[in-house]
Amino acid sequence: MAANQAQPQRPHRNPIVAHDARELRKGLVTIVPELRSRALRLSGNPAQADDLVQDTVERALRFEAQYELGTNLRAWALSILFSVFVTRYRQKRREKNALRVLSFDPNAWTQPVGARTDSRISLTKTTNAKLDALPEGFRKAIMMVDLDEQSYRDAALSLGIPVGTVMSRLHRGRKMLKEALAA
Repeated sequence: MAANQAQPQRPHRNPIVAHDARELRKGLVTIVPELRSRALRLSGNPAQADDLVQDTVERALRFEAQYELGTNLRAWALSILFSVFVTRYRQKRREKNALRVLSFDPNAWTQPVGARTDSRISLTKTTNAKLDALPEGFRKAIMMVDLDEQSYRDAALSLGIPVGTVMSRLHRGRKMLKEALAA
């Protein structure tokens, strides 16, 4: 390119500045098209881009108290968008790794022959009561994986959630049950 020819530059955007909560919300509405454009470039998928924008706006509203009034709202919202994108990417990578690890375990996807379908009869009344007191998502994960001896994959399919979510709920549910039983 010749030295006298100027390269095209990105248009300079004036910062959007909010001085109160009302201006912040109004500013977020203004930059939604920019957020969607950036989300589409990051994800390459229109549906995922829409989800990213929705989560970004929701998170911005939830944490609006952390926005420093008088600063660049566009930059703040775009950093939230990128953070949401990276978090999702890492979560998908963890789920893929979990599935890969589980795929090498020959017993991970099967249920033993003659396994009982209702193992709860062997639990004490106190344990059953503490288990029943857990929030539904955690209780179901524990019952399906620990008591009914379902694989993570089967439990995820039954509950309609990702395998990583089953693993997370199982870990947290076991921890809550342990604390409840220790009390």
